[in-house]
Amino acid sequence: MPGAIDIVVNLFTPEEVRLGQTGFDANFTSQVRMPDAMKHGVEMDEYLRKMDRAGIERSLLIAVRAGDLAMRGSFEIPYEKVADWCRKHPDRFSGLAGVDPYRGMQGLRDLAHAVKELGFVGAHLYPHWFKLAPDAALYYPYYAKCCELDVPLMMQVGQNLIYQKEVRLPSVARPILLDQVAIDFPDLKLLGIHIGVPWAEEMIAMAWKHANVFIGIDAYAPKYLPPALKHYMNSYGSHKVLFGTDWPVIDPERAVAEMAAHEFRPEALQRVMRDNALAVFKLPGRAPSSPP
Repeated sequence: MPGAIDIVVNLFTPEEVRLGQTGFDANFTSQVRMPDAMKHGVEMDEYLRKMDRAGIERSLLIAVRAGDLAMRGSFEIPYEKVADWCRKHPDRFSGLAGVDPYRGMQGLRDLAHAVKELGFVGAHLYPHWFKLAPDAALYYPYYAKCCELDVPLMMQVGQNLIYQKEVRLPSVARPILLDQVAIDFPDLKLLGIHIGVPWAEEMIAMAWKHANVFIGIDAYAPKYLPPALKHYMNSYGSHKVLFGTDWPVIDPERAVAEMAAHEFRPEALQRVMRDNALAVFKLPGRAPSSPP
């Protein structure tokens, strides 16, 4: 199979750690069992070697916008920082533009600039950081802008953890809340990432109902994928699920190995690991296979 595509990747070099641009603290790294050797960040050269060892051809890097910057614990990864890595490694990285609904018209201009000038291939949203459910009115101009720009938008759905001990954010994005958004914006490709745990079957229902809704299987080790989701991605939903890791939460080498261990049908595995990302994000590469 040609190289996999990881649709959810965070910058996690020593610089992001030093600048407080990860959004999590030592308690979180312990909860997700991050190896001690990683906790101070991983240089991009080493991350690229991880991609090579895992067989990952391309990673989508998120220019994260996590919360109103006036709020304690909020942070962002500048668009230009992600764009710089994409320029350095155009065959390995593509950018995703973080959405902050509190930035109003400037945020919309930023998103257009990211797509038109920086070559970003989609948008990214963390609803919990803004304490606003996916169907909140403040997001609607960004959904409309993504339609206008013809790029997909991914957002974390399901529960969120306590990423910083002193910043406790509510889980506002149950997958069912994508329902009205998908109805209002049928031309918008919506990806519910982080599986939707603990409402994975609700996420499957949204992807089955709406042609424009997809599932990202990142942030949780593939070894523990819910049985219903494994069945969906190996059968009638193989064209609606996209592989991701949420690096540094899940190591790409582990993730790819655990996906292979499930012994999915070869054509289903190829769609999930590569073809669906090519189609949804309009990435360069061999034309994806047709859905079943």
